[in-house]
Formats: sequence, C-alpha cells, structure tokens
Amino acid sequence: MPMGRYARTMMSIALTLTCIYLIGLLRSLFLDIWGVLSSLFYTFLASLIITYILQPAVDVLHRRRVPRSAAILIVYAVIAAILAVVVLNLIPVISRQIAQLSSSLPAITAEVSRWIDMVNSRKTYLPNAVRTGIENALNQLEHRVEVAPTGLFSVVTSTLNAIFMAFVVPFLVFYMLKDAKAIGRGMVRMAPAKSKHRVRLVLRAIDDTLGGYVRGQFLIMLAVGLLSFIGYLIIRLPYALLLGAFLGFADIIPYLGPIIGIAPAVIIALTTSGWPMLVKVVIVNIAVQQIEGNILSPQIMGRTLHLHPMAIVAALIVGGEAGGVLGLILAVPALAVCKVVWTQWREARSHASH
Repeated sequence: MPMGRYARTMMSIALTLTCIYLIGLLRSLFLDIWGVLSSLFYTFLASLIITYILQPAVDVLHRRRVPRSAAILIVYAVIAAILAVVVLNLIPVISRQIAQLSSSLPAITAEVSRWIDMVNSRKTYLPNAVRTGIENALNQLEHRVEVAPTGLFSVVTSTLNAIFMAFVVPFLVFYMLKDAKAIGRGMVRMAPAKSKHRVRLVLRAIDDTLGGYVRGQFLIMLAVGLLSFIGYLIIRLPYALLLGAFLGFADIIPYLGPIIGIAPAVIIALTTSGWPMLVKVVIVNIAVQQIEGNILSPQIMGRTLHLHPMAIVAALIVGGEAGGVLGLILAVPALAVCKVVWTQWREARSHASH
C-alpha cells in the first residue's frame, strides 16, 4: 500500500474516532432532542413496518387492475375483520391471564427475592472476579424486582401514546402504500444528475432488503409465538398465551431473543410448579428453536441479509449499548442497510476507476 494512501486511511480512522468521541460528549443533548422526537420516530417506524408487511397483498390486488387506493382499503377491511375475530376471542383469555398474573405477582416477587438471598449466602465460596460479577447481576435483578410494580404502572400510562399511534399509523401506512413510488422518485430527483442511477439502485436495494427482512421476521415471530403457545398448553404451563406471545415478540432480536423470551416462562415454572415444569419448559423451547433454526428461518428468510454471524453479534452489542431494546431491534436491519450502501459505493468506485 503506498504511503500516501496509508496516511489517508489512518487519518480517516482518526477523524471517525474523534467524531464518535465528540458525539459521546454530546450524548445528553441528543437524549433531550430524542425525548422530543421519539413519539414521531416510533410512529413513523411502526408505519414503515406495517407498510412492508401489507405491501405484497396490495401489489397483488393492484396487478389485478384494482386501483391502488381501493386495493389498500380492501386489505384494510380484511385485516380489520381478522383482528376483530381474533380480539373478540382472545380478550377474555388475555384478561383472565393478566388478572391471574397480577394476583400472583407478589408471590412470584417474593420467590425471586428468596433466590437472590440464597445465591447471596453462597457466593463467598467463589473467586473474586466471579463474585463481583454475580453481585452486580444480583443488584440489577433485585432492583428490577423492586420496581416491577412501577414498571407496570408506566406501561399503563403509555397506553395514551399507543391510542394516538393507533389513530395516526393507519393514515401514514395508507399514504406510504399509495405513494411509495412517488416518494422514491422524489428522492432520486434530489440527487445530482450523474448520481441519479446509482441512487435509484441504492434505494431499490434498501427497499428489497428491508422488505424481505421485515416480512420474514414477522412470519417467524408469528410461528414461534404460536408454536411456543401450543407447547406451553401441552405441558400445562400457567399463562401460556401471554408467555407464548412474549416469546414471539422477543424473537425479533437475533440470538438474544430466545434467551430473553424464555426468562418469564422459567420464573413462572419455578415459582408455580418447581423443577419438573422447568425441565418441560426448556424442552419446549429447545424444540421451538430447532424448528425455527432448521425449518422456518431457512425457508422464510433464506440468506436475505447475507450477514456474517459475528457482524450481527457486533451490531447487537453496539445497538444495545446505544439504544437499549430499540437498538437491539434495529441493529440488524441498520447493519443490512449499511452493507447495501457500502456495496453500492464500492461498485460505483470500481466503475469509476475503469
């Protein structure tokens, strides 16, 4: 590598690290700005996800010469009918399980506290480094157990936000589905004349990547939630519907999702039925993960993202540190978008050099 190119590379790395450091210093300012813009961002994100999920159905109707606006309304009507049937049948079950879980929460919290005390009493036999790590983990767990009722209250207070989104999101989704191509053409028009073709290719690649990921992940989440619910019913685990739904939602996070999703089921199993139920819960989750990893993911997702597992793990670490749960959820699609942009940029550089 020529010395001049090496110096430029090192300078670019140094400038990048400096920018990251300066952004870190301004983190509190960004958090304040995020507090103002978060509602808008969540609304837009939810609209984008729903748009990608509904887009294939709208496109099928539109190819059959149904006007796009009418196709969207037909899809809306079908989804509303399905949701009405599902909600009317599931609300009594969900309400009953939530009421039972709320009444059992004090006993569950007391049992978890007993486990913490038991581990605390035996950690003196461990090496210093291990003992320090366990102490930190136990302190965090104890804090979360103590603030659990407050967390439930905050969930209730956020219902107003959810109601607002429920009214706004359908309108945004309608216009995203209706004017998606026009929005893309507008973004291409803003690019310089010599870059219009490349920008068009980048936008198309990003759209294909995100669309495939969102739709595939949605189907896998549904399948994992349904399979775990059936498994929990078979082993007679209490709150099977809630625990299966939680596991399905948690599966949106690659690698870490199954671990997060099984945690409530483990706690419920130990506090209600003891070790035999815990073994059954582990067996059910292993079976579900085997079905997902060997059947569902290869058939539904395939190699959509073409990302190395180590790159995904690194993205999850960075995303979790930067944005918590939301960062974990957005880490993989953000990495996929970065890869698309990087690939297109390299191709543009390669064509320019020739």
